[in-house]
Amino acid sequence: MYDVVIVGAGPVGLYLATELALADCSVLVLERDHEPASPWKALPLGMRGLNAGSIETFYRRGMLQDLLNASGVEAGRVGAEPGAHRWPTPRDVSHFAGMRLDAADIDASAVSLRLPGPAMEGIMTSLAAVGEVLAKRAAGLGVQILRDAGPEAIVQDGDSVVVRAGGNDYRARWLVGCDGGRSTVRRLVGFDFVGTPPLFTGYVAHVTFDDPQQLDMGFNLTPTGMYLRTPFEGHLGMMDFDGGAFDRSQPLTREHLQTVLRRISGTDVALSEVHLASSFTDRAMQTTTYRDGRVLLAGDAAHIHSPLGGQGLNLGIGDAMNLGWKLAATLHGTAPEGLLDTYTAERHPVGAAILNWSRAQVATMNPGPNAPALRQLVHDLLDTPDGTTHVFRNTSGLSHRYDLGSSQPLVGRTAPDFRFSDGTHLGDLLREGQGVALDFTTDQRLHGTATGWKGLIRYATGPVSDALGFGALLIRPDGIVAWTDGRNPDPEAFQHAAARWFGDPTL
Repeated sequence: MYDVVIVGAGPVGLYLATELALADCSVLVLERDHEPASPWKALPLGMRGLNAGSIETFYRRGMLQDLLNASGVEAGRVGAEPGAHRWPTPRDVSHFAGMRLDAADIDASAVSLRLPGPAMEGIMTSLAAVGEVLAKRAAGLGVQILRDAGPEAIVQDGDSVVVRAGGNDYRARWLVGCDGGRSTVRRLVGFDFVGTPPLFTGYVAHVTFDDPQQLDMGFNLTPTGMYLRTPFEGHLGMMDFDGGAFDRSQPLTREHLQTVLRRISGTDVALSEVHLASSFTDRAMQTTTYRDGRVLLAGDAAHIHSPLGGQGLNLGIGDAMNLGWKLAATLHGTAPEGLLDTYTAERHPVGAAILNWSRAQVATMNPGPNAPALRQLVHDLLDTPDGTTHVFRNTSGLSHRYDLGSSQPLVGRTAPDFRFSDGTHLGDLLREGQGVALDFTTDQRLHGTATGWKGLIRYATGPVSDALGFGALLIRPDGIVAWTDGRNPDPEAFQHAAARWFGDPTL
């Protein structure tokens, strides 16, 4: 019997697998596809954006450089300049509802309590590159991946889950569905999946244009929808506000795609060939809980929305990072009561917020007689430092805050990358997936207490370049600040906080 069976070998499933294997859990990943390679994962169709928050997770597990190499990102693209003492202005803030924003308008100081470090901003990559890095990491940790094994039936009891896939039964203590927006796990187990219906059918395609000069590059909002051209030859995206009627209902023929493109673009552009094409919608749905007994969901299996703003992959990676250490602690018997329940409690509001962010963009783009006025108003608001900074905060992955019951502004947020005098960063201390107790006091006030959680909490002390006024912090394995105190931290308060997240060390 495995500790965990994960259904889905996409980035979310593989990231979760590496987190569990890092914590010495036995993991089997079941994947319905025969091969990992696909034109839908490679550039340009597999192009995705990883925001600063996701980049930070790869950095904190020692995978950042491999990811940059696989993504073709030049050295120094995302790290702080040597000797930097402040958070730099990001180079890109993407778009809102197809309206490009000027990164120069970002007020970097608005991203409070941040410190410069190796992971500073997002990058453009591909599903293939992300998958390559995570698959290599998973293999090195002993994760088993079984292909041609889509789930057919799931039965759970109080102690285990059995999933039938490829005609065979696989038993595990826990099962996690990471099998995408049309999740079979979600359907078989019967999770409630609720939300709002679609307003558009979207298309992504690799085509050959007869006369591409008729189409402008970038996002192009029109009175009837939106089309997108990228520097990749033949890469085309479209949004047709038909109520989602065409999505997967009919073949995506050259004639249909050309008709839609001409109507949206207002040109007579011709497509001579369609190499690959797929459709999607802006349907925004979320399960009411991320757990049913011994079955959990993560990534698109738990929430779907339009790809506007590129938040889906980032949201799923955040799910995996939040769930991995909690499920591992539950398996090892070190988890305090209710720890696994905090997965839904913390991640469900983040997912709901992203769904609303997607809905707001679709509402702004929706054609109609009042659309130009609404778009102009939103454009004017976004064309300000406050507007651009607001978009950056909400898309960077750095502004999420879990409600951990503390009024301290850093508790519940991703931790600053504190840098010690020997050059070690907090990110280096998180690589093994343990919690970290940071003690900046000269008399090491927390030493006797923090070392009680051997193997669960790593104790680190010494001067740092900027302690931001703190005397001590407790960082969870996912990089979230669980507790802070001032220049004279109270060991008893630390002990209480540590017990809340890491259990009683005497048991």
